[in-house]
Amino acid sequence: MAALREGEVRIPSGCAIAAVISKEGKKMSGQAIIESMKPMHDRSNGLGGGFAGYGIYPQYKDYYAFHLFFDCRDTRKACEAFLKEHFEVIKGELIPTRKIPEITDEPIIWRYFVTPLKSVLADLQLDEKEFVARTVMKINTEMDGAYVFSSGKNMGTFKAVGFPEDVGRFYRLDEYEGYCWTAHGRYPTNTPGWWGGAHPFTLLDYSVVHNGEISSYDANRRFIEMFGYKCNLQTDTEVITYILDYLLRVQGLTLTEAANVIAAPFWSTIEAKTDEYEKKKLEFLRTVFPSLLVTGPFSIVLGFDGGLMALNDRLKLRSMVVGEKDDKVYIASEEAAIRVMEPDVTKIWAPAGGEPVIVRVKEGAY
Repeated sequence: MAALREGEVRIPSGCAIAAVISKEGKKMSGQAIIESMKPMHDRSNGLGGGFAGYGIYPQYKDYYAFHLFFDCRDTRKACEAFLKEHFEVIKGELIPTRKIPEITDEPIIWRYFVTPLKSVLADLQLDEKEFVARTVMKINTEMDGAYVFSSGKNMGTFKAVGFPEDVGRFYRLDEYEGYCWTAHGRYPTNTPGWWGGAHPFTLLDYSVVHNGEISSYDANRRFIEMFGYKCNLQTDTEVITYILDYLLRVQGLTLTEAANVIAAPFWSTIEAKTDEYEKKKLEFLRTVFPSLLVTGPFSIVLGFDGGLMALNDRLKLRSMVVGEKDDKVYIASEEAAIRVMEPDVTKIWAPAGGEPVIVRVKEGAY
């Protein structure tokens, strides 16, 4: 057999992302998002796949859903004891999975529905979300063999080492229903493939799937770690999640403003603006948050309670396509993935570099 030459084999632009959201808050099973990953199979190499679903825990919607990996039973018991000291634990259980030959070496996978103890919050004088974020950091950095990989309300992340379509079957996502789903197939280039390193990366209700590579990682990490975040999970996507949490939750920026920090317009673009107010605002964001500019090729989808934001780097060095049909919006690395979810998509386009696509669910719809 003759050797394949350059140009005779498809070399994908590593990693696949996909998402779907109903603006009316209508529930969808996880099957469609699993199917969307199949035509993008070659974008992954089997070293990581994952999904996030929103609105999947309506019976526990007022509680934080902690999803955890444990390396052994003793670690689980120690972590459980720690949680019970700081939270009211409403329910703890194994996350249901189905045994399939494609997914191996799984850790112990549990979920806990919890709410912080009011006495603990009063002692520490912290709001609920800040306390939960600090708890996640503490477990992930100080408790050997335990890793919180999801911590939002009425949402959950499910990830593993494997191809995404297999990860979806493993976690039985066809049995869940949510108003929004995101997905990722991983092709790690300079970081290891392991269960915790698969996407989405999450903190509270924020989840990020990412295709690309961040050349500004060290500068971004050094800055964000000054505010209590710990980047120790061996992947650059983690730092994007913490940057967005810091900008949106801690600093109170809007989604558009946060996008204008991490994918900031060039100074020449800002200078050319004729709207003086917009020009001053962009100058302010670039001046105040210079260390949070994310450089290098990327396309990301941020999931959050009640919506999605899709964003490319400002040079659009990674592909991303958006489609619409009725009340649903679809996002993916390739049009083929969207057409698997909705063959009759009525509108389809590729957003410009640095131009956020923000979709929100109608208020009160979920």
